[in-house]
Amino acid sequence: MKGIILAGGQGSRLYPITNIITKSLLPIYNKPMIYYPLSTLMLAGIKDILIISSPNHICSFEELLGDGNQLGIKISYDVQKKPNGIAEAFLIGESFIGNDDVCLILGDNIFYGKNLPTILKSTVNQMKKMDSIIFGYRVNDPQRYGVVEFDNNKNVLSIIEKPLKPKSNYAAVGLYFYKNDVIDISKKIKPSNRGELEITDVNNAFLNANRLKVNILDTIFWLDTGTHDSLVEASNFIKTVEKREGKKISCLEEIAYKYGYIDKDGLKEIIKKYSNEYGHYLQKLIS
Repeated sequence: MKGIILAGGQGSRLYPITNIITKSLLPIYNKPMIYYPLSTLMLAGIKDILIISSPNHICSFEELLGDGNQLGIKISYDVQKKPNGIAEAFLIGESFIGNDDVCLILGDNIFYGKNLPTILKSTVNQMKKMDSIIFGYRVNDPQRYGVVEFDNNKNVLSIIEKPLKPKSNYAAVGLYFYKNDVIDISKKIKPSNRGELEITDVNNAFLNANRLKVNILDTIFWLDTGTHDSLVEASNFIKTVEKREGKKISCLEEIAYKYGYIDKDGLKEIIKKYSNEYGHYLQKLIS
C-alpha cells in the first residue's frame, strides 16, 4: 500500500501566519505539523509515501524530510498547482500509486491513541479482503465537515459535505484507505460549486457501489488544526500528554527504530544532529 500526504491549500483561515509558511510546517508543540500525519502512515506500516504541496512550499518539505532514507522509508514529492480539492491528490499521484491501494491523510490532521497502531494495521489488513475504509469521529460542530449519516444499525446512509442541517454529529476525518480504482473514480467526478474535486464525492461513489465502510474512532483523539484556536489546543494537548507520560507523540525517529525501519547505528547517526532535549530522548531509546 502507498501513502499520500496532501499538505497543500492556502491555509487562509490561519492568515497572517500562513502568508509565508504553509500550514503543515507550523509547529505543533515541539514538532512540525507534517510529522504527525507522516507518523500515522509509518505506524500503519506504510513506507512508500508521496507528499503533495503547493509550488511555493514543496522545497521546504524536501529540505526538512529529504528522501526519507534516514528513517528507512521512501518519500517522494509532487506539486498541486492550485487548491483544486482533496480528490485531486489521486490524479496528481496516479503514477506514484501505480497498481497499489492507497492511504491518503491530510497534512493538518493529528491522530493519537494507545491503540492507534493496532487500528491502522488492522485497517491495512482489512483492505486486502474488503473495499475502501474511512473513519467517523463525533464532533460538536459537524457543519464544518463531511457528515456521515447512519441508520439504527450503524450502516452508512449518506455522506454530505458541510451540510447546513447535519444529520449526525459524526465527521469524516482526513484519513482515507482506498482501493486502487479511486484513481478512476476521481477522474469521473465533477468540480463542486466551490470549484474543487470533493473527497465526499469520492466517498459517495464508493458508498453508492456498496464498497465503503466507515469505522468509528471512539478510542482515538482526532485533532483538526485548521484554526488559530485549534493550533493552540493541539499544541497544549501534545505538551500535556508528553509531559505526563514521558514519551513523545509522533516521534518519527522512534517509530522508525521500534518498527525496525532503521537499526541502532541509523538512530545514532540521527542523534548526532541534535544537542537538545529531543536528542536526549532519542538517546534514551538505545541507552
